[in-house]
Amino acid sequence: MIEQVLAGDRLAGRALYDAHVARVHRTTYRLTGDEMLAQECTQEAFIRAFARLDRFRGDAAIGTWLTRIAVTVSLNAIRRRKRRDGRELGLDEAATMQAAEPGGLEPDLRDRVVQAIDALPEIYRTIVVLHDVEGYTHAEIGSQLGVPEGTCKTRLFVARRRLREMLADYVRE
Repeated sequence: MIEQVLAGDRLAGRALYDAHVARVHRTTYRLTGDEMLAQECTQEAFIRAFARLDRFRGDAAIGTWLTRIAVTVSLNAIRRRKRRDGRELGLDEAATMQAAEPGGLEPDLRDRVVQAIDALPEIYRTIVVLHDVEGYTHAEIGSQLGVPEGTCKTRLFVARRRLREMLADYVRE
């Protein structure tokens, strides 16, 4: 069936979708807990799967491969939602945030954090700014920088460790 889909057979593509859509949707719904988001994730998972079907090696069953894609898409959607919800403020909170310092940090600590980030080597500083400050996912950063997602995660881990080391004396004060 996969060969038929790759050859452009739309009916085979529809059959592949129909055979697996219920399982993929159950997975996305269980992960997200939101019907609308689960539907979006299901569609996104199939879009990604069909776009990458030529890379399917057959090491696992197609259903397993589709589920893995669905899990990745769902987890990314959950992270995006958390970031978005974390940025949204109620009217009462917005009024108090305008008067507060950016990031809610003491001015001295904020300055030290900015200096520490600036002192990081470029590859680490870029990851920290894109992920922790701007809120991009590792996949988005990897795409922007042309590096694997795992490399982004490793660099962020190293960068955060270096920041903790640079700011350790401030915490003890």
